[in-house]
Amino acid sequence: MFDTILIANRGEIACRVIRTARRLGLRTVAVFSEADAGALHVAMADEARLIGPAPARESYLRIDAIIDAARATGAEAIHPGYGFLSENAEFAEACAAAGIAFIGPPPSAIRAMGSKSAAKALMERAGVPLVPGYHGDDQSPATLRAEADRIGYPLLIKASAGGGGKGMKVVETAAGLEEALSLAKGEARAAFGDDHVLLERYLTRPRHIEIQVFADTGGNTVSLFERDCSIQRRHQKVVEEAPAPGMDPARREAMGRAACDAARAIGYVGAGTVEFIAEGETFAFMEMNTRLQVEHPVTEAITGLDLVEWQLRVAAGQPLPLRQEELRIHGHAMEVRLYAEDPARDFAPSIGRVDHLRFPDGEGIRIDTGIREGDAVTIHYDPMIAKIIAHGPDRAAAVARLARALAATELAGPATNLGLLRAILAQPDFREGALDTGFIARHADTLLAPAGPAPRAALAAAVAHLLLDRAAAVPADAADPHSPWGAATAWRLNGDGYQDFTLGDGEATHLIRAHLREDGFRLDLPDGPAEVSATRGQDGRLTLRVDGRALSARVLRIEDRLTLFLPGAAHALRVIDPLAPAGGEGPAAGRILAPMPGRVLEVLVSEGQAVARGAVLLVMEAMKVQMRITAPAEGTVSAILCTPGELVEDGAELVSLD
Repeated sequence: MFDTILIANRGEIACRVIRTARRLGLRTVAVFSEADAGALHVAMADEARLIGPAPARESYLRIDAIIDAARATGAEAIHPGYGFLSENAEFAEACAAAGIAFIGPPPSAIRAMGSKSAAKALMERAGVPLVPGYHGDDQSPATLRAEADRIGYPLLIKASAGGGGKGMKVVETAAGLEEALSLAKGEARAAFGDDHVLLERYLTRPRHIEIQVFADTGGNTVSLFERDCSIQRRHQKVVEEAPAPGMDPARREAMGRAACDAARAIGYVGAGTVEFIAEGETFAFMEMNTRLQVEHPVTEAITGLDLVEWQLRVAAGQPLPLRQEELRIHGHAMEVRLYAEDPARDFAPSIGRVDHLRFPDGEGIRIDTGIREGDAVTIHYDPMIAKIIAHGPDRAAAVARLARALAATELAGPATNLGLLRAILAQPDFREGALDTGFIARHADTLLAPAGPAPRAALAAAVAHLLLDRAAAVPADAADPHSPWGAATAWRLNGDGYQDFTLGDGEATHLIRAHLREDGFRLDLPDGPAEVSATRGQDGRLTLRVDGRALSARVLRIEDRLTLFLPGAAHALRVIDPLAPAGGEGPAAGRILAPMPGRVLEVLVSEGQAVARGAVLLVMEAMKVQMRITAPAEGTVSAILCTPGELVEDGAELVSLD
């Protein structure tokens, strides 16, 4: 076994690898960009090395800087994590040339699977079933259109070199092919430096099922069973579980055998995942990921194994710890990915400081994260905050445990998909295991419904928090402790004592009057009065009784913003000072604003140009996703306020329309 390993990655996967290495007594070296100097993985490692500025291409994608860091720290092996250089054959070769073990497959296997087109041709020769499509090298528009017409619509365009949903577009009709190809190729070029795409028949109700495989240098190859990753948005996985619901033993054995055949066909070594698309009784090869997957914890939960430990042992030349007949499935596991993104804005990535973060614990719950309270989610890297994993004796128990864990999770700062995750687990079809890749889109009306007004309990908790803060802030008068001017009782001469609070709730404004009583206060709420009592514990949580109903809440205040955490829900309110001067007018309809921080790739209009409603004005890129910014109405371009290549902030004005 090695003595020192370097982790050529960041965030939760770097922290995950460090935990296993520490348990095995190995010394760890982290690498970091200037943006990650205070990151959790840097703090956890035994040693850390700066490798460049914030952009990944200048730091985490610099092979020379990472090899230099390994040499300088005496690392004998490098774990690439996932993403970045994990599936880069040149990086694996550079490690070998430097005499450093690469904790992953050989370069030849990475190359064999690095191109989706070449991989499908190889799998076809190996007898692994495929989805009908075009995987050729001829990328001319005429050839792609002819092949698309041959395959038929709906059609799926996929980046040959990519993953994670980048460069992937669904085309419903022939009329949309040209635009979809342009966007897919642009995303692929930006994310992977290669705009080669392939075409496949788009299945309407498919499931995404993948097989975890492992192989050692002695030729032993095993399947560690399947994971169902069908719940996706933008072709990016959101919920993963193992084993797959409804999987019978015969089909599991057939898919496991096909996955092992695929691994053997390329001389695979280490951890890998063979991904299949399944519909009805059939399944077909999609791609092979030559690395550890984000969702590997669910496989660890049902097998009781540490896959990172297996990776380390195989890379050190040891045989697989278990053979196929010794592997068993124990219970059911489920994982959700908590992202800094806004489902209400088409899942646009969100950035900013994580002001408050509380994760649950409990039986069968595991949290994998690289983010701490006070850290920032930046534009430079993937917006995943954490993976929340639950394991139970069966699927129903795993769902129940995960639902409780999500209800107890508290996060304030960037917008997140936490509400969506809670809604998915509550959806009856999900609980029954009726899964496919169109699940979120099909249930969008309920899963993506806009947040309603804050309930009575949230308004009561907000006022209780403000009253308790005000009471704590009133200075005591030592000379006259009984003076009404030193009491926080809203005392009034010849009248009922009350205090007024103005709270903003989305577009609504509530004037709430609190009448103080010896045992609490009465609130005049928008939907009627409420009797409330409240105390604050040492942990900052409020214990409330609203109209006789007991509940617990936490309230976080940052400037005029209140975030209220109630069981299973969070609500945002604003504290409004009625005496403050009124703000200026809102943005005019003709001001086209950046929906998030990002880079302007192309400006497609010029000043004075007339545009129709829906016309594409410019193309932006943020977190490797390309977005078309369109005209909200017919008009004339009066000003262009950005240039190609420019980095812009969220809300920056890009174009002005008359």
